[in-house]
Amino acid sequence: MPRIVSTNGSNNIAAIKSYFTDEQVIRSIAGLTGMDFEVLIGGEYKLLLEPIAYYKFEGVMIATTATEAAMYDEQVGGLLRKKMVSLSHKNLPLSMFLEVADLGYSAWSGSRSKAASNAEIKSSLGLGIVRFKDKPAEPPEVSVYDYEYRVNTEVITAITVSGGQSDPDHPVSATFYVNGRSHRVSNIYYPDGDSQLAWIRWTTPNTPQHMTITVSVSGGGSSSKATINVNIVDLDKNPPPNPVADDRNDSFRKSAVPNKPQQTSASWTVWRPWWQEHWVWHSDWNWYSDGDGGGHWEDDGEWVDEGWWMFDLDRYQASLSASMAIKPDDKSPTASGTVMKSGYGINEMISARVSTNQSSAVTGAQTAVTYFPEFGYQTYWRLLERMSSGYSARFEFQKNPYSTYNRRTHFSPIWFPDGSYTPYTWLIDCWSPAGMLSMNLTDTVTIRDNLWTDWHIAPQKPH
Repeated sequence: MPRIVSTNGSNNIAAIKSYFTDEQVIRSIAGLTGMDFEVLIGGEYKLLLEPIAYYKFEGVMIATTATEAAMYDEQVGGLLRKKMVSLSHKNLPLSMFLEVADLGYSAWSGSRSKAASNAEIKSSLGLGIVRFKDKPAEPPEVSVYDYEYRVNTEVITAITVSGGQSDPDHPVSATFYVNGRSHRVSNIYYPDGDSQLAWIRWTTPNTPQHMTITVSVSGGGSSSKATINVNIVDLDKNPPPNPVADDRNDSFRKSAVPNKPQQTSASWTVWRPWWQEHWVWHSDWNWYSDGDGGGHWEDDGEWVDEGWWMFDLDRYQASLSASMAIKPDDKSPTASGTVMKSGYGINEMISARVSTNQSSAVTGAQTAVTYFPEFGYQTYWRLLERMSSGYSARFEFQKNPYSTYNRRTHFSPIWFPDGSYTPYTWLIDCWSPAGMLSMNLTDTVTIRDNLWTDWHIAPQKPH
């Protein structure tokens, strides 16, 4: 067998590959595990290899895989890495890694000479996979995403865990690897034949990007997804252009108000285990002699609880309600109530309220985007500014750079025809384990005349 874990990080990957794909080695593995060789190499099975290092730490001899070393390092607050970084976080994890993603593990494209982080080790390092058929095709470019998030937004990412029964005696946990960090969800419980949602709450980066979240499950269960594809977008990139007083749009026709996906309520459940006692007497009969040839039997047994785990189902919910109000801007001198002249600005306020009986699993509404009829409710939009956060959030227009008075306003085009002027707002990013809550909102002002009618041209008075 070639050297697997090198003391100087210069192990021979080609030799390791050759050894573990040699027919005699595979036959030996099949024999040791009691598996038929032809079945093993038939294409339905793969070999998962994990190198093990033996070393003394804190005076105790231990043996760990790279993943176990990373997990142990987390338990001891980084002490293992501090004392044995060359072995535990470099030579051992870099001794084997995937060049092509497989079995939910990602291919390693990072440094091959520097110590890795615990999260990197757990997601990608210290393992090899032997396939008995052609390697999987290169993964296609992702065009459909499991989640679309906004930048710098608090979100919930969820999976479904199932398989066997998970209870306090045999717990299941899941670890999400997100952007170089690991998020562990422990004590995921469910009865045999059922499943349980598991989720993390985290904040997206402040730059747009495509992201792959990997998930591993330990303790006997399995995840509905080993990888989660995420698209993170920035909606604050396409505000309307500077309005011009002599703009025209003689071919304008009003478009139907959009109806984007709307979900104003969500529900989910969490299994809660409890112990059903069942006491059974375990006899232990013993003969006690009286010393004169007689004696008696006594039962020295004890009561033993041979109970079992039962499960109750706790139910949770979240709901979203909101209102939208627009009005003519205060700098519109001839506006009256909700009637204004085209060319002047409007103000908008969104009030959103979230109610839930599990606040740790639900975010407030965080994003409001307004679209306008003059653009056919597309092309340009305004990302509103969140003026207050939490479960009672409030949104307004951002300050308009084209406003002389730096107002939070949107200018209606001077050519807009008389009649209703109806902006549309999509309120989003209220996240729960069951998905995103959202609402479609509209409000209307009435256009009558345009701002040019507020101007009167007359000859200058003589001196």
